[in-house]
Amino acid sequence: MRRTIKELINNRKVIFDTGKFDDWCVYVVEENGSRKAPFDVDYFTDLKNLSAHYSNNKVYNDFVAVYNATTTEIDVNVTALIDTIVATYQEAHKALVEQWLTVLYAGMIAEENKKNAILKKRIKRLGMHQVLIDNISPSIAANFSRGKRWRELDAIMTQKGF
Repeated sequence: MRRTIKELINNRKVIFDTGKFDDWCVYVVEENGSRKAPFDVDYFTDLKNLSAHYSNNKVYNDFVAVYNATTTEIDVNVTALIDTIVATYQEAHKALVEQWLTVLYAGMIAEENKKNAILKKRIKRLGMHQVLIDNISPSIAANFSRGKRWRELDAIMTQKGF
C-alpha cells in the first residue's frame, strides 16, 4: 500500500510501500520512478560527513527535533519541521539533509508501527547517537543492534538518556 511521506526538493519522493515483512518499507523514489530502500549505513555515512561542515551536535540535535515529533502517523507538521530545519543548512547540503531526515522520519514511523517491537523509534536514535556523538563508524553503528537482546539495547539507550 503505497503512501507518500514527502516530495523532496531534489525531485525524489520518500514513500512507504509493501516490503518483505509489512507495508512499512521506506523507499526513496527517483524522478524516473525507480526506487530503492536505503540502508542505515547510507544515511549514517552521509550525515556523519555532513557534520564536518557544521557540527556533530547540530546534525544530531536536528535529528532529535524530528525524533521528538515522530508518532505512529505521517504528520504534515513534522514534514514542515523538516523544511524549517533544512533551511538552516547551506544550499549545497539542503537536498541531502531533507532526504535523510525524511527517510529517518519515515523509518521511525515504521518502527513505531512494527508489531512486537519494544524499542520502537529509539533504535534509530541509538544509531544516530553512536555516529554523531560517540563517533562510532557508520558501518559499526548500522549493525550494532544485530543479535543483541532488547534489554541490553534498552540499558544502553537509558544510560544515554533516551
